[in-house]
Amino acid sequence: MNEKRKGIWKAVVLTVLFMSAQVLLKEDGKVFAVWWLTILVLGWCSFPLCQYLFSGFRDRGYLVAKIFGIAGAGFLMWLGASTGIVPFTHVGCLVSTGVLAAVCWGVWIALKKQKIKDKMSWKFTTEWYQTVLDDELVFILFFFLWTYVAGFRPAAYGTEKFMDYGFMMAMMRSTTLPAKDLWYAGAKINYYYGGQYFAVFLTKLTNTQVAQTYNLMRTLVAGFCFSVPFALVRQMVLDSWKREKPALLGGALAGAGVSLAGNMHYVVIGKLLPWIREIFHLPKGDYTYWFPNSTRYIGYYPAGNDKTIHEFPSYSFVLGDLHAHVVNLMFVVALISLVYAMMQHYSGKNALQAEVTGNRNFYKNQVVAALTDPYVLVFAFLIGMFHWTNYWDFVIYYVMGGMGVIWCNCQNYKELEKPHRMRMTMGISLLHAVWVFLLANIAALPFTLQFQSMVSEVALAQNHSRPYQYWLIWGLPVIGTVLFFWCVKREGAKKADDFGVLLGISALGLIVIPEIVYVRDIYEKEYARSNTMFKLTYQAFAMFGILFGYALIRLWMEKRHVIRKILTSVVFACFVGCCFYTVTAVHAWFGQIWDPAQYQGLDATAYLETTFPEDAAAIRWLNEHVTGDPVVLEANGDSYSDYERVSAMTGLPTVLGWYVHEWLWRGDTGALNERAQEVEAIYTSTNQEDVKKLLEKYQVRYIFVGAREREKYAALNESMLQSLGNIVFSDEQSQTYVLQVAFSGQ
Repeated sequence: MNEKRKGIWKAVVLTVLFMSAQVLLKEDGKVFAVWWLTILVLGWCSFPLCQYLFSGFRDRGYLVAKIFGIAGAGFLMWLGASTGIVPFTHVGCLVSTGVLAAVCWGVWIALKKQKIKDKMSWKFTTEWYQTVLDDELVFILFFFLWTYVAGFRPAAYGTEKFMDYGFMMAMMRSTTLPAKDLWYAGAKINYYYGGQYFAVFLTKLTNTQVAQTYNLMRTLVAGFCFSVPFALVRQMVLDSWKREKPALLGGALAGAGVSLAGNMHYVVIGKLLPWIREIFHLPKGDYTYWFPNSTRYIGYYPAGNDKTIHEFPSYSFVLGDLHAHVVNLMFVVALISLVYAMMQHYSGKNALQAEVTGNRNFYKNQVVAALTDPYVLVFAFLIGMFHWTNYWDFVIYYVMGGMGVIWCNCQNYKELEKPHRMRMTMGISLLHAVWVFLLANIAALPFTLQFQSMVSEVALAQNHSRPYQYWLIWGLPVIGTVLFFWCVKREGAKKADDFGVLLGISALGLIVIPEIVYVRDIYEKEYARSNTMFKLTYQAFAMFGILFGYALIRLWMEKRHVIRKILTSVVFACFVGCCFYTVTAVHAWFGQIWDPAQYQGLDATAYLETTFPEDAAAIRWLNEHVTGDPVVLEANGDSYSDYERVSAMTGLPTVLGWYVHEWLWRGDTGALNERAQEVEAIYTSTNQEDVKKLLEKYQVRYIFVGAREREKYAALNESMLQSLGNIVFSDEQSQTYVLQVAFSGQ
């Protein structure tokens, strides 16, 4: 089949996928199409920048451009809203997108007119066209599949979805950033809200509703987390062997490794042991595998005093929480791709020759080049953004990307005489370290100036993983990585091997660190290492996933070592087994996804009428009739409970929300306990003047009286409450009502 016919067939398949989405997603097909087209436009807005940075990629960074478009336009809007220059509205989002497009295309056109040809132009060649079609097919396929699956359990209910959805609703109501803390009236959000912010940015840009886009954002991230590693590792394999089929296979393995794979706990505990018991008629015991078990194994089975978390992306995509570490994954895979593009660029660039050191402007020119390197500037921008999308990733990728920068400097100065080579490499690398750190912190200033860190210090780990548990979780990636290192050392390095080694070293470091130190926060005693292990090993899993896509191809392509071939086959079989984790998890969580009749839709609030039948109508009334962000009082409760359903579903701030979450964000239990007592006093006190003072203190405009309030406060003084204002909504059947406070000072 000739290239033109291949392109036509790919375009046909792309069209079929798009039309299938319109059919299977039913009424959600329209909003899916709007988001897909918007992401397409955002990609083209930033494409001139990406085609420059990714000039060594066959697709010129086509998929990464989509993420850069979201990051660039979203950052401009965030900057404007955080400084009060531009309101966070639909028009503001359009303006920020237009500014991004004008800057990227304006610079590209200006440089072309000056005939600066170095990487400033590209041609719509057949090869580029075919590659971009492959990219788009993979992206829309997984974006669509995850969106379809999400429609079988769309509710923003359970685990921490109240927080995520509530953050989005609070920002939808706000024209400035950070938005008001929905669970601590009178204060701003004091957490890494960037992930939810970008979801709201796309929601406002497309003029859609959070009820649908809450789920669309999680599926968009899942789509990127397959397609971008696919494109990256495809390029790595092409750089090393220039063979199409291995490149496509490696890309597919990388995409699966990042977005579909689980760990060996699933294979051994979830599948292998039950199979062995059944074959040999052994007692089954009382243990039943449930897909979250693979993320809570070390310290839990058997129970111990060192409970840890070792989640991975596919679990997040199934569970559906829209957390900081989840949304930031799409920016992470873009940054990892950027680091490879930078290393690819410097590996193909002619190293500086010894004679240039005699030029009197040599050192000045090198400093200027280091400070204006476009790879370094974009890298600094991205990790600066990580300050408010997920700060843990700032630290992780400052180090990981920093190693890539050092490698590039070594390449650039490798031809200089030894004294000059060492001096220049170390000096420019140190300059880069300071420059990147400075730029990243400047980019994050609107966030950091208003943010109070909840981290106290780094401490030595007092507990450590049981060896057999540690190796069950991490044995496969460690063995695969060691095999890859062995192959590189024995067979000689291919073009992309150094980047693979960088990924391997980074990932291995991330799984070792929690065994040595941990970051202290409010979680201590048996949960001391939990958050540190969670945030570090989550990124290690993503790095291992990308590395495995390349490493397995690398190991298979070498034919001289039989033992290594056998070991590689075993590793591959285990890796494939891990990838079936998503199949099991999807079936357990979403049910019969093969039956389109059971598709519920993307509306994350549709559950209200069944889960909170007494309160659903009142919550919807607040969303439909209350503008801005006035304070609505509701009963406060524990984290992960059904309390705060009003503030979470409306984005309206309440006096006190989930206790442990606010403890983490504020670090002041005294203030939380005081607020809890005052909320109870408002609902139960018989002293009208005291209640009025409390309502004035927190500027409460509405009081919600529903099922949870009656459940929590046995001494609920409804006659007192009703004397404080007017009932603006009442459900006669459930007796739930919303009261608008009316007295002097309000």
